Amino acid sequence: MNRAHRSAGFTLVEVLVALVIASVALLACMRALAVSATGTRAMHEHSLALLAAQNRLAELRLLRAFPAAGRSTEPCPQGPLALLCEHEYRNTVNANLRQATIRVRLPDGPVLAELTGLLSPMP
Repeated sequence: MNRAHRSAGFTLVEVLVALVIASVALLACMRALAVSATGTRAMHEHSLALLAAQNRLAELRLLRAFPAAGRSTEPCPQGPLALLCEHEYRNTVNANLRQATIRVRLPDGPVLAELTGLLSPMP
């Protein structure tokens, strides 16, 4: 009886298939990590933009500012971001109230946050 001598180990084809499977899994992990990083960055930008809008509206209320109806833009940096605050003031039915809308965006970028409130010169 002759037994066929089989050597222990993997064939080249088995090793290549295992490498392909491992590389596909690693590519999927890298893609998931990239999507996560992009989402985190976007959430960070939106959070800082909302803080900038809230700060500006609070500042206007504390100063009892009552600007004329119209639009204006001014820089409102927050953390590492060079944000722009676009202010829009509208008259209301009540002459003692003015509607203020503050939109915050990156230069040449979309609006990241928008906040609307009322301003009054009265205490």
